[in-house]
Amino acid sequence: MNTPAPDATFIPMTRAELHRLVDDLPDESVDAAGVLLTRARDPMVAALEAAPFDDEPYTEDDRAASDEGWTAYQQGEAIKVGELRAEPEPDA
Repeated sequence: MNTPAPDATFIPMTRAELHRLVDDLPDESVDAAGVLLTRARDPMVAALEAAPFDDEPYTEDDRAASDEGWTAYQQGEAIKVGELRAEPEPDA
């Protein structure tokens, strides 16, 4: 099995290594592992779970930007998910 770096949050592994980890779980951990593995089936959730922890401080600028975005949302200025595009359309 791969040996993680001391600060690693994501460790690449094979399916065989994952199966071995599951097989070695104590009975008390099976339910918790089931929850994590169920979440990992969604690629977006899995990517977010594997992302490094953001330890940057939440600044006054961050707070102001969050407040501005929340106000825009409350005023109906938000973009609906269905209106988002992966690639912007070129200007015509």
